[in-house]
Amino acid sequence: MLFNSIEFVIFLPITFLIYWHLASKSIKHQNRFLLVASYFFYGCWDWRFLSLIIFSSSVDFLVGFYLNKIHNIKTRKLLLLTSIFVNLSLLGFFKYFNFFAESFTEVFTLMGKSIEISRLNIILPVGISFYTFQTLSYSIDVYRRKIRPTRNILSFFSFVCFFPQLVAGPIERAQNLLPQFYKKRKFIYKNAVDGLRQILWGLFKKVVIADNSAIVVNLVFDNYLNLNGSTLFIGAIFFAFQIYADFSGYSDIAIGTSRLFGFNLQQNFSFPYFSRDVAEFWRRWHISLSTWFRDYLYIPLGGNRGSTLKKVRNIFTIFIISGFWHGANWTFITWGFLNACYFLPFLITKKNRNHLNIVAQDNMFPSVKEVFQMLSTFILTVFAWIFFRSKSIKDAVNYINEIFSISFFEMPDNFGGIEALKTLILICLFMMFEWFGRRNKYGIEKIGLKWNSFIRYSFYFSLIILIFIFSQDNMQFIYFQF
Repeated sequence: MLFNSIEFVIFLPITFLIYWHLASKSIKHQNRFLLVASYFFYGCWDWRFLSLIIFSSSVDFLVGFYLNKIHNIKTRKLLLLTSIFVNLSLLGFFKYFNFFAESFTEVFTLMGKSIEISRLNIILPVGISFYTFQTLSYSIDVYRRKIRPTRNILSFFSFVCFFPQLVAGPIERAQNLLPQFYKKRKFIYKNAVDGLRQILWGLFKKVVIADNSAIVVNLVFDNYLNLNGSTLFIGAIFFAFQIYADFSGYSDIAIGTSRLFGFNLQQNFSFPYFSRDVAEFWRRWHISLSTWFRDYLYIPLGGNRGSTLKKVRNIFTIFIISGFWHGANWTFITWGFLNACYFLPFLITKKNRNHLNIVAQDNMFPSVKEVFQMLSTFILTVFAWIFFRSKSIKDAVNYINEIFSISFFEMPDNFGGIEALKTLILICLFMMFEWFGRRNKYGIEKIGLKWNSFIRYSFYFSLIILIFIFSQDNMQFIYFQF
């Protein structure tokens, strides 16, 4: 079920009304209903894969239960390894089997030997990368004794499959989200209104910005061999805004929907395109995944401690694995490698934490230096996104080569006409609201709160009108494929 579908428009208010009606009974009734609603939400995509979520939830619930009872170090390690093996095996089979099979075949072909491995017709379960990491973090935190395991199986299963963030995050930690299933939730009008406002902004990002950018992006990337360098550069910029608006839009809708039900999820994006260097960008982009890799991979490897060689190893390890997490294609691995190359100089020179506050924190506009820093960081990011979007490394290299050719100085081809111009204007409008709302959790969190009520609601209504005018036919979120 898509957030931008008519099915969700029907599902959400019905679920909301029943849920708060049950609030007068007990937390158990609320959690039980949330569990059923979440399974229904996911099952609308494919009921068969509910068994995977239930199996993964069961394994980690049992692992957590016995980790608390057993004190023998070897046995506890064995239990943790069981959780890691089961979860990563499921993820590896559904997401990476064909990739490894094809890569294995290609290696033998290069060695002059012929080997055939049948490609399986595997359907990738939507959201498997997200809920796998969520359950894994629970087992690891229990093993580390950072949290106490739950004995409440209903709450745990609800935590794993909580429908707002089930498919594409944020990847929640048990220490943040799980305790919220234990406490009685009360309907707070102010929180619900704020949630609706964030849902509206998320829908605007997805439907108006991302989906309309996608039309231009698909046209350019699918025909890049016939377009000049300036057109390809513009197409890459459009993709940068498409993927940001698409993914952060999903996160906004997920967080806003959660607030309607009395839950608080962590912020997943913090205006990353206003970053002054790559290190700051990765503190602001897909925060739940970045911090997951930091806590469960980077720090255990040694983090930024030890020799320069170890620091280099650790950085390349987490970025390459992060790229591989996104998809079974060498383009994603290259994207991760390239971002590691961007990040490394800041780590080695110890400048990776130079910009901890938002740009122009105490000013309305940035300085000339900050503008240059933001533009250079954005352009580096745009070139990395070309690998992320391309079908193969060869396509990405050819795409970039054409950008750096003499054709870059030609006038852009007519690749979208008036529709591309409209989308560009909408992107500028979108980024204006993002800039003035950059100190908050999302773009329009505080915008208009002090306005006259007529003007404020006219603004919200205008966003709704734009959503209807520029809506496309139920375009999926990009991160559903991950």
